[in-house]
Amino acid sequence: MYDWVVLWEWVELAARWLHVTTAMAWIGSSFYFIALDLGLRKTPSLPALAHGEEWQVHGGGFYHIQKYLVAPEMLPEHLTWFKWESYTTWLSGFAMLFLVYYLGANLYLIDPAIADLSQTQAIAISLASLAFGWIAYDLICKSRFGDDNTRLMIGLYIILVGMAWGYTQVFSGRAALLHLGAFTATIMSANVFMIIMPNQRIVVADLKAGRTPDPKYGKIAKQRSTHNNYLTLPVLFLMLSNHYPLVFATEYNWLIASLVFLMGVTIRHWFNTKHARKGNPHWTWFVTAIIFLIIAWLSTAPMRHRPEEAALNGPSLTYASGQGFDEVVSIVQGRCSMCHAAEPAYEGIYWPPKGVVLETPAQIAAEAKRIYMQAGLTHAMPPANLSYMEDPERDTIRRWFQSAGQGGQSS
Repeated sequence: MYDWVVLWEWVELAARWLHVTTAMAWIGSSFYFIALDLGLRKTPSLPALAHGEEWQVHGGGFYHIQKYLVAPEMLPEHLTWFKWESYTTWLSGFAMLFLVYYLGANLYLIDPAIADLSQTQAIAISLASLAFGWIAYDLICKSRFGDDNTRLMIGLYIILVGMAWGYTQVFSGRAALLHLGAFTATIMSANVFMIIMPNQRIVVADLKAGRTPDPKYGKIAKQRSTHNNYLTLPVLFLMLSNHYPLVFATEYNWLIASLVFLMGVTIRHWFNTKHARKGNPHWTWFVTAIIFLIIAWLSTAPMRHRPEEAALNGPSLTYASGQGFDEVVSIVQGRCSMCHAAEPAYEGIYWPPKGVVLETPAQIAAEAKRIYMQAGLTHAMPPANLSYMEDPERDTIRRWFQSAGQGGQSS
């Protein structure tokens, strides 16, 4: 049994490694082509039907790139397609969703305090929501509403905000933000698989048959590619959020996620404007910083009525002397040590998560910052509150950490 557990752990690591690697390839090529497209220049020497060109230098050599809005007069013998970066990123991401959130639904997907779902119900909602995202988005893009790009982007943002709130009403905070990222990434990858690539194949088929391709296919593909460009950074944030409880395990997690999409727009607007040589909109960085500060404030806003938190990096904190340390030891040993033990007692866990052991007072004092962040300031732990840690117990953890930060004095 132990050998299978070890093997499964390596399967998860391999899937995560593949997902990160292919995501880097997809994002890198996407950002490169957006920058290239925006930097194209018209010159008198351009061939017929060419839209623009760009000279670049890299790796000791020079590159001369030309773009055709529809297609060149003759199809090149060697044509490179960019598609598997997107497909493999989504497939490996779905594999991670299956391995971690579907097979570990009771720990990571379901929170009975939010919605008392069975594993089957939770997984069905997850799959249905991903399918709904693409269908709704695609129908809107193809409708008359989608004829106006600005209106379309606003409509898409409203859908994303609604999904952010909706996910937090059925899944754990960690799973809710992860699913919002998967929801958005599904739209992005489906844009490539269902729209961009088929449209390019139509153009290639027309060229081979000697027909003049219809420019509408390139226009549609460009619209979807632009959407992907603005959605990339929020997806990265949401995929990383499961490592930071101040993002996913707070009361306003859905609002934080909604604001992250705005940051994605402001950051990409600066880069896109620079690449298009249309100025240097420094105001975007100011707006981004303001939004980020609002997010940081929202992450602890529900705690504002409680005593001020101690600094997280104080060099001389004596946690073992903090107010109520003995009570905290009792809470942690009762609510956390069934998993965070040298030999975990919780079924399906065979070693302490992240190597954190919380069995003795000394071990608990050594992990004070993590305990405070994960179980005091936020509700990240216990996952799905499986051991039923109560709010007064979380208050005790906060008071202990705060008093330790004040030299062990009562707060």
